[in-house]
Amino acid sequence: MTRRRWIADTWTDTHATLTGAQAEHLVRVLRATPGQVYDVVAGGFLHRAEITSVQPTEVIFALHEELESDTALPLHLLLAVFKFDHMEWAIEKATELGVARLTPILARRTEKHLAQAASKRVERWRRIALEASKQSRRTTIPEITDPVLLKSAIEDALEPVRILLSETEQEITIASALSSTPGQDADYALAIGPEGGWTPEEMGLFTEHNWKPVTLGPRILRAETAAIAAIAILSSHLT
Repeated sequence: MTRRRWIADTWTDTHATLTGAQAEHLVRVLRATPGQVYDVVAGGFLHRAEITSVQPTEVIFALHEELESDTALPLHLLLAVFKFDHMEWAIEKATELGVARLTPILARRTEKHLAQAASKRVERWRRIALEASKQSRRTTIPEITDPVLLKSAIEDALEPVRILLSETEQEITIASALSSTPGQDADYALAIGPEGGWTPEEMGLFTEHNWKPVTLGPRILRAETAAIAAIAILSSHLT
């Protein structure tokens, strides 16, 4: 039987601790007691771990042998902010698919009320990523940054392979663009626009910073659908 997996809130070389909501669930719902064994991720490494101490809001584990684990995709997802319920779904699925980092983007066509409220949603997005990481048995939680303006995000993106989903590109598919990239030896950035797409000025900014426009095909996809499709194609390229 597969052991349930937890992601430690704090850790040392020999012990890991769950606090807050994770500890409360383990204590109240799963009836944690000393001696129970779980898989615990601590500092990005997966361990077999044994409970040594149980308090209402704190559970301490002794870390035992390190276990074999997967690694995150070397992928930084730049995701323009769109309707929050759809955005949350995209974050959950991008986490399950293995993205390493996600930057919420405030683009020109991001709806004004969404842009204004985005900074207040970040902690919720991070909790969604944490839960999705546990559910999908990841050993790392994707970093979700605070929302930033597109110009700043583009200037800070240092990944050598930078891919832009573009409604104006009709010929170069993401698969064909990836066929000429170095695979697992490189880090990737992938930009997904808001509902309504990128403006011509934003497209010019991407071009200036050597992003490669690609298409997913002739159909018009919702932003969250495009994100998941593109990540899946890139994942296949990397594995």
